[in-house]
Amino acid sequence: MTAFSTPATGRTSRPRLPLSPLLLAALLAGCNTVENVASPDVTNAPVIGFANMEPGSEEAFMLNVGRRTYFTPDSAEIDETARMTLDKQAEWLMSHRTWYAKIQGFADDPGSAGDNTALSTRRANAVMAYLVGKGVAPNRLWAKGYGTERKVRDCAQEECKAQNRRVITNLREERER
Repeated sequence: MTAFSTPATGRTSRPRLPLSPLLLAALLAGCNTVENVASPDVTNAPVIGFANMEPGSEEAFMLNVGRRTYFTPDSAEIDETARMTLDKQAEWLMSHRTWYAKIQGFADDPGSAGDNTALSTRRANAVMAYLVGKGVAPNRLWAKGYGTERKVRDCAQEECKAQNRRVITNLREERER
């Protein structure tokens, strides 16, 4: 192979040849460490906190049913996605009649603190009315609006604010006084 001298630096260099795919594969094969690493089978391992989950428990409700419903800006209207979650909540609550539910509404919409509290209360009342309409006894439910208190995230982006426009169905063992 012929060496070339670079006039600017006076250094001698050889032209570089591209690595052939076969040579590259052989070099990388020596870097394979997969066979040296033990990988435990954790696919069916119990999830921490849910390993001893009892049917009909609060954990079962959260994991299998879901306790959050979301709303569009400045609205307390229950959309199709929320109805799917609320239908499952109603079915679960009808099957587990020892539980009570506190329906907590939240808002993160334009307007005053009072406007947001009123909107969050309308959202909570809409969810409660929907559950009652599906057969859940009204004496097992109560609603409260929190306005902009208890934000999931405090942010300006619409995608982020949407997380705060929610109602959470929280199970209770007894009705709050």
